[in-house]
Amino acid sequence: MAQNACPPPDSWDQPENNGIVDAEMAELTAKALNVDAVPFVPGQNVFAREFVPLVGNGSAAADTAATSSAIKQETSTFSAVPFETSSTPSKVVSDVSPPVPAVVISDISSANGEERAEAMEEDEPPDEWSDKGSQNSSTFDDGGGSGDVDPEHVAMVSSKPKKQPKVANIAARRKDHLNIVFIGHVDAGKSTIGGHIMYLTGQVDKRTLEKYEREAKEKNRESWYLSWALDTNLEERDKGKTVEVGRAFFETESKHFTILDAPGHKSFVPNMIGGASQADVSVLVISARKGEFETGFERGGQTREHAMLVKTAGVRHLIVVVNKMDDPTVEWDETRFNDIRDKLTPYLKKCGFNPKSDIFYIPVSGLTGYNLKDCAQEVCPWYDGPSLIQYLDSLPPVSRMSEGPIRLPIVDRYKDMGTIVLGKVESGSISKGQILTLMPNKCAVEIMQLWSDDDETEQVFPGENVKLKLKNVEEEDVSPGFILCSPDNLCHTAKVFDAQIVILEHKSIICAGYSAVMHVHTSAEEVTLKALICLIDKKTNEKSKTRPRFVKQDQIAIVRLEVLGGIICVEPFKDFPQMGRFTLRDEGKTIAIGKILKVVA
Repeated sequence: MAQNACPPPDSWDQPENNGIVDAEMAELTAKALNVDAVPFVPGQNVFAREFVPLVGNGSAAADTAATSSAIKQETSTFSAVPFETSSTPSKVVSDVSPPVPAVVISDISSANGEERAEAMEEDEPPDEWSDKGSQNSSTFDDGGGSGDVDPEHVAMVSSKPKKQPKVANIAARRKDHLNIVFIGHVDAGKSTIGGHIMYLTGQVDKRTLEKYEREAKEKNRESWYLSWALDTNLEERDKGKTVEVGRAFFETESKHFTILDAPGHKSFVPNMIGGASQADVSVLVISARKGEFETGFERGGQTREHAMLVKTAGVRHLIVVVNKMDDPTVEWDETRFNDIRDKLTPYLKKCGFNPKSDIFYIPVSGLTGYNLKDCAQEVCPWYDGPSLIQYLDSLPPVSRMSEGPIRLPIVDRYKDMGTIVLGKVESGSISKGQILTLMPNKCAVEIMQLWSDDDETEQVFPGENVKLKLKNVEEEDVSPGFILCSPDNLCHTAKVFDAQIVILEHKSIICAGYSAVMHVHTSAEEVTLKALICLIDKKTNEKSKTRPRFVKQDQIAIVRLEVLGGIICVEPFKDFPQMGRFTLRDEGKTIAIGKILKVVA
């Protein structure tokens, strides 16, 4: 029966012919089959290549033979010796495909070893392959007859490092960092200028911009396509209004800039305050088109409110960009530019900006790009100053608190393979693997990954807008306004505190019991006026000796405020200004600005 049995077909797709195979086909099939194959032994890696010893000259072959005998001797004595992991594993020949068990060769040259190690890094198998290889190697027979495996090989396979993601070189990226917030009245052209700057600096390619232009033309919004580089939300693109603070970045030869595109509509001022709290420099965008500047600058317009809010947030330098100078109602008219400057400067001076050192005016066209990167002498011969990017590049570096305790107010958070938080490092430096404390919950968290403007890095420094992946905390347990702190130097938490406030605009008087929404760093909480302590004279700075019964517009007072929603993270203004400034808003208007003097409870 066995002699008459037909050999198996080369492929199971071939027809069986009812078991009848002619003699010629049987002969051809027998020749094609490998009848001298080695019997299959369970546990072996049958897909491994055959090991070819190093050959070249007589000495190399002799060394290989000596090494093979040494391996047999080691494996024969392995069963009698307790298992120990070698602290210095030998070099491994890595030119065999994974997961072949490594062959130890002690006398390979260091140059050969480095080249082979580089090859292994380039073509490293997935983690699960190495796991299977370590399991199969436990019963691998190396030909010595023992059936055991070299303990050094087991240690090397089990301790094989996982391939790490590409990490940006910290030293190469250490440029001066500046955070710029674009503010101004709705439809002034903030997003368009930001998008055009990204295109001019190479952050958005021409093909992407052409795609935006086609999509905007389909919606009859041809002039909005540049703003789509920052307005990525479908709702923002359809309505042409920025809702959330857009984030982007660009670089020059000496500086790294983060763009914060704040919404201009009065309904989204709370979002604008969150963006302004992260900024170092503010760009106030003014529309030169006839009627639009007047609308934004009149009482109730966002030009006034935004200028006051960025000063309250701690921004010291203001660049006034007079946009839409190419409009048919303006046509780069110097008279219109001077008229806007003369009307705006007195108000900005009242907000606290120094006209000589803190304010600079630049005429631009956000749609055509004139005076954004290069000066446009051909269309604006009367302006001989720098362009916007040239002026930003010439600004002096901002002093940072790199040696202070870690303070990172959280702006936003989301879930993506872990808890991700966003914010600006106000003080201290944060490293990967560091343990920090999340306040006010006093929850210890570990930093798993760090990104600075979408580039993964090992360490971030003050002034950088960063994204962190946290361990040991869930996304629902984190809220905007929480602070990441050094475990040995926590920030203050307050429910009741004393503050000095300036009433900016309020029709009636303000008494004890008045409630408003307080915006401090990235937090927004409802507070109530618990008590009026005293008034302060604007001219002499003297405090009144009797407690006032009320305060009204343009008065300065020291008051006691109480948080209604629990506790918030704050610091006294004299200790940490970034977490000691706040604004009070009510009924969609900014009522007062202030600074925290003392934490009571």
